[in-house]
Amino acid sequence: MKRWVKIAIGIGVVLVLVLVIVPFFVNADSFRPMLENQLSSALGRKVTLGKLSFSLFSGSVVADQLTVADDPAFSAAPFLQAKSLKIGVDVGAFLFHHQVNVRKFVAESPEIHLISNAQGVWNYASLGRTGTGTAPPQGPSPEVVVAIAQIDDGKVVVSSSPAKGQPFVYDAVNITVDNLSSHSVMPFSVKANLPGSGSVSLNGTVGPFNEQDASATPLSAQLAVRAFDPVKAGVLPASDGIDMQADVDAQLKSDGKTATSTGSIVAQHLLLAKGGTPAPNPVHVTYTAQDDLRAQTGTVKDLAVATGPVTVHVTGTFATKEPATTVDLHVNAMRVPVDAVEALLPAVGVHLPTGSQLKGGTLTAQLAITGTATSPVIEGPVEVDNTQLAGFDLGSKIQGLKALTGTSGGTGIQVLHADVRQTSAQTALSNINCVVPAIGTATGQGTVAASGALNFQLTAKLSGSGAAGAAVDAASAALGGVAGNLLHTAANASVPMTITGTTSNPVIRADVKAMMKGSAGTAAKKSLGNLLQGLMPK
Repeated sequence: MKRWVKIAIGIGVVLVLVLVIVPFFVNADSFRPMLENQLSSALGRKVTLGKLSFSLFSGSVVADQLTVADDPAFSAAPFLQAKSLKIGVDVGAFLFHHQVNVRKFVAESPEIHLISNAQGVWNYASLGRTGTGTAPPQGPSPEVVVAIAQIDDGKVVVSSSPAKGQPFVYDAVNITVDNLSSHSVMPFSVKANLPGSGSVSLNGTVGPFNEQDASATPLSAQLAVRAFDPVKAGVLPASDGIDMQADVDAQLKSDGKTATSTGSIVAQHLLLAKGGTPAPNPVHVTYTAQDDLRAQTGTVKDLAVATGPVTVHVTGTFATKEPATTVDLHVNAMRVPVDAVEALLPAVGVHLPTGSQLKGGTLTAQLAITGTATSPVIEGPVEVDNTQLAGFDLGSKIQGLKALTGTSGGTGIQVLHADVRQTSAQTALSNINCVVPAIGTATGQGTVAASGALNFQLTAKLSGSGAAGAAVDAASAALGGVAGNLLHTAANASVPMTITGTTSNPVIRADVKAMMKGSAGTAAKKSLGNLLQGLMPK
């Protein structure tokens, strides 16, 4: 037994010596020109390797540096640069026949630059393309299969040419492709950290490789994004007023010409407008979209936005051409319960008066969303029916009629209709028609600035049966005679009103003097001069 133990130890020592000594007798660096030529030919880009060394223990040839040139139409800087490249080889063929049969590629800590131009073409599209001016190869190129190709702990920098804004940077990128081949479908996986604190993973299949346009290579994959923050990631500037933290799960498919995507998004703390406040509850979105990769246009077949039990559907088209992505979308919300959408109002920059809340009723809107994706124009008719602005006493807020008794307990709104046009600077409302039974009706127009400042000019007709009508009747009786009759007639005709201040603290004024102007003759106006003081507050 001792004899066999000694023999085993001796064999082990010999093997260790072989592992240590063999690399000194193998000049791996002599294979560098051949490997550079083969890689350059396969990628259609100049590939430069650092000094090569051979490791018998790992069965690999190691280059202490790797550089892959970029498409000169995009950049003179490298497309890919890695600290080292480990090439797994068939050890027997390498040692005894001086052949390099590649079994595995591992690029350590590479930095990869992805660049798109104004036409939407990417710098990686020309990878593997045959040189210009050369005759096309006869038949398919020879099949070469690499069991595993990996990128470990890489960095991917995504930018545009000409440059605009900050590049989008992925860290801790790990990519694995099995059975790497230009002629077959290859399983792959990608994991990376997003700028900020998010992460992304992509798993599926890719191939066969399109030798004329790598970006048109077929793909089928499952995408998972976690904790994506577009502002922290540098995708959108904070000045746009759009923010969220989103989780995305999607199925992606592309045949090289048309890409389809179906998936779901859960957006936390959603903010969609300057001056808004994040939505308190998550917003759930499901979508189906199709993208024409060559035309850089697409169709949103259905985008469903759900908050609570309510779902609003969006359809339309988009274009991803430079200088900015544009949209032409249509929102159709029919008799949506107001209670369900109220929580979203602050996210789109709509703030109710302090301490107030909408309760009950329905919202109907047919909106067109056009322009750029980051600064769209939203316009169309909006109507709210049979709701109550609880906690806001509209009657007592109207300055100019001291006898108005108010609408304590809240303000009931029978109808509020307006044509809305919202931009990044302001929201304009025209063709306003508001019916508040306790007060009367109001028509007019106005604007809400991005800061929340109000500037509305309305014409109100006070209700004879409500609190406002009672106030006018009381003032008319107090004036008596011709003055009282004129006041009653003028009030029933129209009362000019302005709304200023802010959405949180509106200032509403009834212009009684303007109401009386033109409603009385010269003599009557002279007699009303002092009597108006009895109607208007001190």
